[in-house]
Amino acid sequence: MRPQILSQTGAGQSVMAVMDANRNPFSVSVGVVVSGTVSYTIEHSYDDPQRGAANMTWFSKTALSAQTANKDDAYLAPVRAIRINQATGSGTTTLTILQAGHGVGG
Repeated sequence: MRPQILSQTGAGQSVMAVMDANRNPFSVSVGVVVSGTVSYTIEHSYDDPQRGAANMTWFSKTALSAQTANKDDAYLAPVRAIRINQATGSGTTTLTILQAGHGVGG
């Protein structure tokens, strides 16, 4: 899968990146780069992305919660969507997402 890159400038939530929860094995690496002064949390949801972000329940990735510097981590269990929630700051948070694995049946 090609890398997905999200960014958020100022307080608010980025658009979501939709994951392929049927990949086997499910393995997603995430890397966050900040510019300026920010406080961000990377969030994920188990809900169907077609419901729209406002109708989904979002959970904080513990290792990437209330961060202010460049960080990376991984998801080893399936999630359906990932986004940036930038709480404060006028800088930019950029998230690069790489998903590995093969689709079911191939």
